[in-house]
Amino acid sequence: MNIILIGDSGHARVIYDNVISGGNQVVAKLDDKYTELFKEDGCWIGPISEVYGLIEKEEAKVVIAIGANTVRRKIVEQLSLDASCYATAIHKDAIVSPSAVIGHGTVIMPGAIVNAAASVGNHSILNSRIVVEHDCKIGDFVHVSPGAVVAGGAKIKEGALIETGAAIIPMKQIGQWSIVKAGSVVMDDIAEISTATGVPARITKNVLL
Repeated sequence: MNIILIGDSGHARVIYDNVISGGNQVVAKLDDKYTELFKEDGCWIGPISEVYGLIEKEEAKVVIAIGANTVRRKIVEQLSLDASCYATAIHKDAIVSPSAVIGHGTVIMPGAIVNAAASVGNHSILNSRIVVEHDCKIGDFVHVSPGAVVAGGAKIKEGALIETGAAIIPMKQIGQWSIVKAGSVVMDDIAEISTATGVPARITKNVLL
């Protein structure tokens, strides 16, 4: 499959490796730090607005290769592409249950584990060596950072960020656009648009969107 990456920074380089691990080809890297379209080592480089022509020209699908949840959502809204234009990029070394459901545009990194009957929304990031256990529900535009664990039946709502090494115990819910700080352990539900930190995690402030 031919893939167009939207974004060209550190996170995009990781997603590049993710894409080619499965035998796919990155045919374009688009970012608004570029002002014109050009080709480098066989790959198109240019501004994001070039995506429409390149989808048709290269018979390609798109992955938003940007780590920030709010920015990823903004770009998806601005592009207004049909869902069928997006690819799901699952690294060959990720373990995903056959009964799990993965949304379009979502990226699953090496060593990630997604277990039985879990569901993951659109344009989310399941980063390296995370665990999403059975029956979890992960919303759209979520980022589960490296080494985080989401235990059975937990729910992570739209746009939430689970930072590195955090843990969510079974059946708890993280509200939309909330942040669970690195190393925290969530033992109670976390309200939307909140920042939670500590062991056990406590809400310390509201998120500014």
